[in-house]
Amino acid sequence: MFLTEGKAVTAEKSEGKFIRGQVKGLIGDDAIAEAMRQINPDVVAAYPITPQTLIVEKFAEFVADGLVDTEMIHVESEHSAMSACIGAAAAGARAMTSTASQGLALMWEMLYVASSLRLPIVMAVTNRALNSNLNIHCDHSDAMGARDSGWIQLYSENAQEAYDNTIQAVKIAESIYLPVMVCLDGFVVSHSLEPVEVLPDEAVKEFIGEFKPLYSLLDVDNPITVGPVDLPPYYMEHKRSQWEAINRAPAIVLEVGMEFYKRFGRAYGFVEAYRLEDAEIILVAMGSAAGTVKAAIDIARSNGSKAGLLKIRMYRPFPWSAIRKLLCNAKAIGVMDRALSFNGEGGPLFTDIKAALYEAEKHPKVINYIYGLGGRDITLRQILNIIEQLEAVGRGEPVEPIQWVGLRTKEGVTFA
Repeated sequence: MFLTEGKAVTAEKSEGKFIRGQVKGLIGDDAIAEAMRQINPDVVAAYPITPQTLIVEKFAEFVADGLVDTEMIHVESEHSAMSACIGAAAAGARAMTSTASQGLALMWEMLYVASSLRLPIVMAVTNRALNSNLNIHCDHSDAMGARDSGWIQLYSENAQEAYDNTIQAVKIAESIYLPVMVCLDGFVVSHSLEPVEVLPDEAVKEFIGEFKPLYSLLDVDNPITVGPVDLPPYYMEHKRSQWEAINRAPAIVLEVGMEFYKRFGRAYGFVEAYRLEDAEIILVAMGSAAGTVKAAIDIARSNGSKAGLLKIRMYRPFPWSAIRKLLCNAKAIGVMDRALSFNGEGGPLFTDIKAALYEAEKHPKVINYIYGLGGRDITLRQILNIIEQLEAVGRGEPVEPIQWVGLRTKEGVTFA
């Protein structure tokens, strides 16, 4: 069940009501590439970095085979990839790219340019730990570092969601003129083979529509200024305008998600609620770990626990009010962070959840669980132990607010 602002949507089972596709065995990266093939962007500029490389490798095959009309630009760095996308989008092209980890970090400067210029670029981010030390496996530190760059961020639990999010991201970006990141967990989703329902090409084409840019640098009859010097007399007003656009983005995300549901039968909103109706203990998670949490909740429920999951799909802009409504009546909340915020209290999702609850009438106890850094696995048993601890918190037992899952210590492994 996916939750919007106070509305619950459950995809119907009727095969006759929705446009159906063909189920294929795809890894997450190939699912993204398949969506890009169907989108057929005007420009793709990319640079390889593990575990994102397979996306652009597969898409390059589509280009070589003549299956798309895309101008593919092989650049010398990720900074250049985003720069090329910015130039293409400013000229009126539908532009896409993908990256991960240090590649996203190298784009940092240009991320702010893309969002400030209100360019509808779509980028897949195959989440991977930031160096140092060198680690090519999953955590969310790369995208979390860019959470305030003005990009919409959508997170994917599995390959199907990565595919669906990519298609929706194009329509979202071009409806609000803001760039969108589609995030999927490196290796866990990007390299895992799963059944993915690939929609008919014509249905995807019809859904996203033809891109008709509002402005173009190439329109010499209607010249515009892009990226000028913006000094104190006007800079603040321009930032306010950008802020207002971001505040309008949630309505667009819902609108596109509902249209996707009506056509294809898969519902998407800000968040997904799993067994939340009577939940007293709620875990909050993003990405692939949500699937393991659902399995743990089913086991806990069979043993009498009232546990539930709130899965965050749209992390930026953060859906404060919807989250507040769903969490405020819990006895205890466990926020699962796959990233650190070294100068804050706990992980970034933890601080956002606590901020969302600040204006609530009730203030349930919120515990932060740091897990999965650098690709470390999280198990059913560990999540069940987390649920047991949260039940103790709900009874009033004291617990340190920051907990580490699967951490080796002198006493053993935490939440083993």
